[in-house]
Amino acid sequence: MKVTGVWRYVYRAIDQHGQVIDVPVSARRDAVAARRFFTYTLKALKTIPVEVVTDAAAVYPAVLADLLPAAWHHVEQYANNPIEADHRRLKHRLRPMHGLQTDRTAQTMIAGHAIIQNPRRGHYEIATGTPPRLRLVAAFTELATAI
Repeated sequence: MKVTGVWRYVYRAIDQHGQVIDVPVSARRDAVAARRFFTYTLKALKTIPVEVVTDAAAVYPAVLADLLPAAWHHVEQYANNPIEADHRRLKHRLRPMHGLQTDRTAQTMIAGHAIIQNPRRGHYEIATGTPPRLRLVAAFTELATAI
């Protein structure tokens, strides 16, 4: 993704249900950025994952071996589709906005976009009996009555 005309790397962490845990943006895709991402994400979790699904970036195996030696690092083709699934809708949303101006804005926008898209995809245990096009309205109605 481009932020102020400069390419940035977006890291996404989701749990097994598709819920967004963290969305940092980094200028580099190296071991330092990967370690920072995994360290911050692991602090946000209440459990230690037994499986980590990533793309096949060369820096991940070494970082994951240090931080999560017992976890299975899954790099099979198409395994990270739940993470990659919202690129099209996100790009479609950002085009009229003419991009983003700061890394912080990019993080907030991407996380917010995922929070809105995930109920539509049925990643949450809320409004699952509703048709996908009405699921977001039903989810927010259920949340409003719960609060």
